[in-house]
Amino acid sequence: MIKITLPDGAVREYQAGVSALQVAESISQGLAKKVLAAEVDGKVWDLTRSINSDANLKLLTWEEEGGKKTFWHSSAHLMAEALEATFPNVKFGIGPPIEEGFYYDIDLGDHKLTEEDLRKLETAMKELASKDNKYVRSEVSKAEAVKYFTEKGDEYKLELLQDLNDGEITFYQQGNFTDLCRGPHIPSTNYIKSIKLLSIAGAYWRGNEKNKQLTRIYGITFPKAQLLDDYLNLLEERKKRDHRTLGKDLEIFTFDDEVGPGLPLWLPKGGALIEKLEALAKKNESEQGYLRVKSPHIAKESLYLRSGHLPYYAESMFPPMEMDGTKYYLKAMNCPHHHKIFGATPKSYRDMPIRLAEYGTCYRYEQSGELFGLMRVRSLQMNDAHIYCTKEQFEEEFMKVNELYVKYFKIFGIDKYQMRFSTHEPSKLGQKYINDPELWKSTEEMVRKVLVKSGLPFIEVADEAAFYGPKIDIQIWSAIGREFTIATNQVDFAQAERFDLWFTNEHNEKERPLIIHRAPLSTHERFIGFLLEHYAGKFPLWLAPEQIAILPISDKYLDYAKQLQLQLQAKEFSVTIDSRSEKIGKKIRDTELRKVPYMLVVGEKEAAEQTVAVRRQGKGDQGVMTATDFVAKALQEVALYE
Repeated sequence: MIKITLPDGAVREYQAGVSALQVAESISQGLAKKVLAAEVDGKVWDLTRSINSDANLKLLTWEEEGGKKTFWHSSAHLMAEALEATFPNVKFGIGPPIEEGFYYDIDLGDHKLTEEDLRKLETAMKELASKDNKYVRSEVSKAEAVKYFTEKGDEYKLELLQDLNDGEITFYQQGNFTDLCRGPHIPSTNYIKSIKLLSIAGAYWRGNEKNKQLTRIYGITFPKAQLLDDYLNLLEERKKRDHRTLGKDLEIFTFDDEVGPGLPLWLPKGGALIEKLEALAKKNESEQGYLRVKSPHIAKESLYLRSGHLPYYAESMFPPMEMDGTKYYLKAMNCPHHHKIFGATPKSYRDMPIRLAEYGTCYRYEQSGELFGLMRVRSLQMNDAHIYCTKEQFEEEFMKVNELYVKYFKIFGIDKYQMRFSTHEPSKLGQKYINDPELWKSTEEMVRKVLVKSGLPFIEVADEAAFYGPKIDIQIWSAIGREFTIATNQVDFAQAERFDLWFTNEHNEKERPLIIHRAPLSTHERFIGFLLEHYAGKFPLWLAPEQIAILPISDKYLDYAKQLQLQLQAKEFSVTIDSRSEKIGKKIRDTELRKVPYMLVVGEKEAAEQTVAVRRQGKGDQGVMTATDFVAKALQEVALYE
C-alpha cells in the first residue's frame, strides 16, 4: 500500500499503481468527471499514469492553470492528428499550450493555409474528438525514436531528439497520431467539446531568424460549448479595449518609424497620465521615507560587469558604443547606479534602512518580433526603487512593499491579483544563479515567511528567480480577465558583495546590507497599456488626462465658459473648452468619444444663474447644479483616490 496526501492534509491508502483518476473516483464520481490532470509531488502528470510510491497529490480541474494547460496541450495533438489526416506530408515542429489555448508550428511545403482550411480542420478535429481515443504515454529509447521519425521523414522532431537522452524520451499516441512529447495529457479526446481555430501566423523554427519560417496555427478549445461562446464575446470586448487602438484614438502615444521600433512617443495626454502616476508614487514613497535620486542613461561596461548583469543580460542590452577606447552601454536597469549612490557615502546602522527611488528611463533590446504596443518596448520609464536594510529590518520592509502593492490595487480597482514567488534551482548554482546555497535558502525562507504572514495569494515556482536572489512577480487581471505580469519585488543578496556595500553596525563592525528591489507601478509603458484596457480608456476623474470639457451652446457663452475654466483650473483640474461652431449634440458626441469624464453644457440659463448642466461620460445627463457645487463634487471624487 502507498499513502496519498491530499491538499487538505488528508491521507488515503491505495494499492501501488493507482492512478490519480482512480483516486478522484474514490472521492466522488462528480469530482472524477471534472478532473483533467494531476499534480504529483509538485509535477503535473497524466490523470491515468500509475503512482507507485507515497506522494502528495492535487487533482487539477479546468479551474487550475495545470488543468487548462494539459487540456490545451492535448488539443494541440488533436489538431496535429487532423492536420496529418488532411495533409499527409505535413511535418511538425512544436505544439505547446499557451496562456489562452495552444499553437502548433508546421511545415506544409508549398501549401499556404487559408481560412477555409482552418474551418475544415475544425470539422476534422470535432470528428476525431468524438471518437474518444485515449492519450497513451510510452517510454521509448532514443534509437527507437530516431528510427520512427527518420522513417516518417520529420527532420524537426529529429533535431529535437538531438538534445534528449535515453530515459527521458516519451511518445504520446491518440488514434492514428504519434508525437514526441513530455506530456501530460487528458485521458481521452472526448473531453474536448468545443473547438475554434483562431489564426494563422509565420514563425521561425526554434525562434531563430536564420531558420526556415514555419506556419503557426493558433487555436483554443473548451470542455463546454458555453465557455467558447463566452470566450468569443470576450475577444470582441478585447478588440474594443486594445490599448494600441485606444492609445491612438485618445491621443495618448504614438510610434514613428524614423524614431525607431519600440520607442514610444508620449503625446500631451500621455504626458499628463505619466505626471499623475508619478505624483501618486512620489506621494506614497515620500510618506514611507524614500529618497529620490537620478542616474545617467549610459554607463561604462565595467559597471555592468561588476553588477553581473552583462554576462546574464547581454542579449537584452543595446550594443555598446565606444568612446575614448572605453565601451559604454545604454542603461538597461537602474540597480547598479543606485548601488553606487548608496556606496558614495559612509552609512551607519542608525541610517538604515535607506530607500532610494527613481523614475529612471532604461533601454532594452527586445527582438523586433516580440515588440507589442506598450507591453513590449525598447524604452522603459520604470517606477524603480532599492531598499538597503539590515537582516532584522528585512521582514518589515518587505511587508511594507507588499502593502503598497495592495494599496495601489485598491486605487486602480484591481480585484484579482496573485504573487508569483520565484525560487532558484540548486543544480544551476554557479551557472544561472549566484553560487551561495546558504544565502539562497535563508532569503527564500524569509520571503516565504512574509508572504504567508501577509495572507496575500501566492504561488511558488522553481527555477525562475533572478540570478542574484528570489523574487516576486505580481500578476494582475484586468476588468475583462486579461492577465498581466505588471511588477516585481526582488531580494538581492549578491550586489552588496560585488559593490562592496556596507554599513557600520552597533558593534562598530562592517556589515553587508540586504537589498530589496521593487517596482510597484511597473513601467509607465506597461502600466498605462494595462490601464487603457482595464478602464477601456474611461479613466477615473483623478487620472484622466482631460478631466472636464466645457461645451458652450454658442459663442455668446464663451466668456462664461472661460470663467468656469479658470475656476476649475485653480483647483488643478484639466479643463478644455469646445469653442467650435458646431451644434451641441455633435459636441457632446465628440466629447463622449474622447472619453472625458465630465461635460459641462452652458447656455443662456446657466450663464445667468451661474450653473452648469452636468453630463457624466457613459451615463448621460446628471442634472443642473451651481458651479460651486460641481467643483465641490469633483474635488470629493478626486479625494477618494488620494
